[in-house]
Amino acid sequence: METTSRVGAQPPDAEGEQQLPSGRRTVDGYLQAPFPWYGLDEAFTGPRWLMQVGIGADGAVEHGSIGHGDEPSVRSEAVSSGEPREKFAVVITVAAQPSRRSADGTGLLEATSVSSAAWLAGVGLLSFTWPGQMDHTLRDDWLDQQTETAWALADDLEGPEWTRLSLPVDGVAASFYYRESEFGWVLAGTTEAGVHLGAYGRGMSAYGLGFAVVKDVSAYA
Repeated sequence: METTSRVGAQPPDAEGEQQLPSGRRTVDGYLQAPFPWYGLDEAFTGPRWLMQVGIGADGAVEHGSIGHGDEPSVRSEAVSSGEPREKFAVVITVAAQPSRRSADGTGLLEATSVSSAAWLAGVGLLSFTWPGQMDHTLRDDWLDQQTETAWALADDLEGPEWTRLSLPVDGVAASFYYRESEFGWVLAGTTEAGVHLGAYGRGMSAYGLGFAVVKDVSAYA
């Protein structure tokens, strides 16, 4: 089993609200990262927007998300039945980190891996999902259960739930782990630039996507 770190990620709250911070505060978090950010390549011509960064136990930026397409919202399948589904893809960049000592020197921080990216992508997709047959008051329990399922799946990337998908990264073919569910799709892989990539979405086919380094992340604010 591959070691996975939750790299400071938090599951969505009980109400299922995902805040999409904007402006200078968001940009500053991205600019503080010591690694390159990735998004969809130039073949995607739709809107792009910053979501949020994740901070590790040592205070360093460890991962962050960039959205593409429609800004997703939590939508019950029952409510959205018969309405156009949002079309979006979110790309998550995760710093590749070895196991390392915490800032206070009292312990070790877990290594990040492609499984970390897979877990973050799985939880990200869940944060915008709400099965229509479920009562609103039960969603917290459902999220807890599905979050643990996403964690287990991320730790078993060679298992039957995943297939392999080749997509371009900076113009070069790269191999990704890929899975689909009734809620959307999730994928994860590693780049030659030394970061792990996760992605999730719905309404946009993953098979036609490509990834590239973001030249100016502040332009997305």
